[in-house]
Amino acid sequence: MTAATPGPRAVRGAVGVAHTRVEGRDKVTGAARYAGEIPYPDLAHGWLVLSTITRGRILDVGSAPVLDMPGVLTVLHHGNAARLKTDFTGQFGTPPDPTCAVFQNDRVPFAGWPVALVVAETPEQAREAAEALVVTYDREPHDTALVADHPGARLADSQTSAGTENVDLEERLTASAFVVDGRYTTPEGQHSMMEPHAATARWEGGRLEVVDSNQGAGWVQGELARMFSLDASSVRVRSEHIGGGFGSKGLRAHQVSAVMAATALRRPVRVVLTRRQTFSLAGCRSPTIQRVRLGAAPDGRLLALEHLSLNQTSTVHEFVEAGAGVARVLYGAEAHRTANHVVRLDVPSPTWMRAPGQAPGSFAIETALDELATRAGVDPIELRLRNEPETGPVSGLPFSSRNLAACFREGARRFGWADRDPRPGTRREGRWLLGTGTAAASYGAGAAPSTAQVTAEEDGSFTVRIAAADIGTGARTALTLVAADALETVPARVLVRVGDSDFGPAMIAGGSMGTRSWAWAVTAAAAELRERLAATAVIPPEGITVRSDTTGAIGDLARKERHSYGAQFAEAAVDTATGEVRVRRMLGIFAAGRIVNPLTARNQLVGGMTWGISMALHEEAVRDRNSGGHYAPDLAGYHVATHADVPEIEADWVEDDDPDDPVGIKGVGEVGIVGAAAAIANAVWHATGVRHRDLPIRPGRVLAATVPGPAGGAADPGA
Repeated sequence: MTAATPGPRAVRGAVGVAHTRVEGRDKVTGAARYAGEIPYPDLAHGWLVLSTITRGRILDVGSAPVLDMPGVLTVLHHGNAARLKTDFTGQFGTPPDPTCAVFQNDRVPFAGWPVALVVAETPEQAREAAEALVVTYDREPHDTALVADHPGARLADSQTSAGTENVDLEERLTASAFVVDGRYTTPEGQHSMMEPHAATARWEGGRLEVVDSNQGAGWVQGELARMFSLDASSVRVRSEHIGGGFGSKGLRAHQVSAVMAATALRRPVRVVLTRRQTFSLAGCRSPTIQRVRLGAAPDGRLLALEHLSLNQTSTVHEFVEAGAGVARVLYGAEAHRTANHVVRLDVPSPTWMRAPGQAPGSFAIETALDELATRAGVDPIELRLRNEPETGPVSGLPFSSRNLAACFREGARRFGWADRDPRPGTRREGRWLLGTGTAAASYGAGAAPSTAQVTAEEDGSFTVRIAAADIGTGARTALTLVAADALETVPARVLVRVGDSDFGPAMIAGGSMGTRSWAWAVTAAAAELRERLAATAVIPPEGITVRSDTTGAIGDLARKERHSYGAQFAEAAVDTATGEVRVRRMLGIFAAGRIVNPLTARNQLVGGMTWGISMALHEEAVRDRNSGGHYAPDLAGYHVATHADVPEIEADWVEDDDPDDPVGIKGVGEVGIVGAAAAIANAVWHATGVRHRDLPIRPGRVLAATVPGPAGGAADPGA
């Protein structure tokens, strides 16, 4: 069937009520098996060998001595590996990253490039042999430094407000009573999910099966089929339980190399990435250099807004970290210009990472707004409310709903914002200077076509099959609640099966669109199934199954500007003698559509806010310019927030149903991190009177910034 746009929603009992995860017991007891721990008879193990140079060519892979080592079965490299097809457009409109198409030539474009796979009987034998493999190279000069004036930078995209193409930005800046012109930087970030990337490939009955940890089984299935020139029906990808992804778990080198080895050896092969290998093979958040210029009238209303962002990408695959994108939806101005730039360097390819573009972009624009509020003498919340647009600032489209103002008002009430002394550096508690800050959050609320199968079983229960991915968000539980209401039953009578490409095409877990897209498909199938059941007296032993396809149902979403919103609040304590910064409390109030499961939704929002603390104060992957590689690419050297960093953090929401969605969903996966780092940075300014425009705000930067800058922070704490 083809789903029609649903009519008014009935209010039932499951959606909106807190529900523990349906697979929770399996996870805490160990019954849930992850991709790297499912047993297979005759399983072999592959270990990737990565380049030790940053740029050049492979001269020789010394595989002969390694093949004589105990348990070694084969060594795959560019001299003997199968040829792969890469000249195709993938699911998201771009060719596959050549990093995934392993062992196709002798080029090395960055440090950590896969140069070989050693396969052995045990993982220990594979690792020992991989570490013994000698690869010789012809080194070439490399460039890994992202700088603002890099000659290779090029424009990726540029947008102005609808109807303002002829409005001169420079004239509006000149006419402004208050101007902010700041440069803001964010560092390279790593996903660092708990479960490593792992895949097992095997051939059975002429069909390739890959058991994987990914964010879209159908996505990976389609890419593998095309890459290996296979019919899609002969490839099955399963990914039942996933221990986090954050954007990194798509098609990667480990799946492709596992398929290569399984095909060559005709036995199951498993490849698991180490934590260090993920730093170069699993993508990252690109560092950014951003410039924001704001010009405002005496009352703080924006006359000019310019947001420019530069990110790096690899020389083999282009990825744009669209930092300027968030300004296109948050604030209007008479002259409004945003642009994203990208430069190719000898570094690994970046990829999506929780709230791509918006997370680093919000740090820049929301810090600049705070600076403008100080210069104009306007409360930071009031300044944002005065610049609320009536329609999409760039698109000109009407908003489906925009409850950002409600988020700020409710957040201000609960945070105690009215009692805040706006003067910086006035609150002290012993050795600590105290300050509070705020920032806005926004993330798109889209949907993508998906299919779902719903079966009425003979015993009166229901089974839902959909190629969704529960990457730890609680999607399986949310879909159970959605299905229960749509089928007019209770959650205990619904079994939701996910993570299998055989269930048909479905949106990936990404872009805060997963649950919304899948719920739409499940609701449509359930509606037709109810009609079928009403006309059927007896359910046969095989059950009654209905399949939905929402391809034709979501087109109208493009007629409106659709976003989840939020208001972030933070209190920070700063010791200027030691440089230590502590976040004492955070509050986030969000307008994110109808909340399907308050328990897991709050978990997602708090998780995003916690990552904001990590982004503001800790996370920074640093490269050695001489070697081109990372310093300490592991969780000992790459610091993340821990329990001690999060003393009091709360997330809540205001009513915000999307009237055009069958369940009223928007999405909560990404909006929680947006603006969080800016709120903390603004709180640090309020505590100390020093503006930090470079993340993270590590102790050295605090110690270097001893002299406050004029009018809200022209001081640059330096690198």
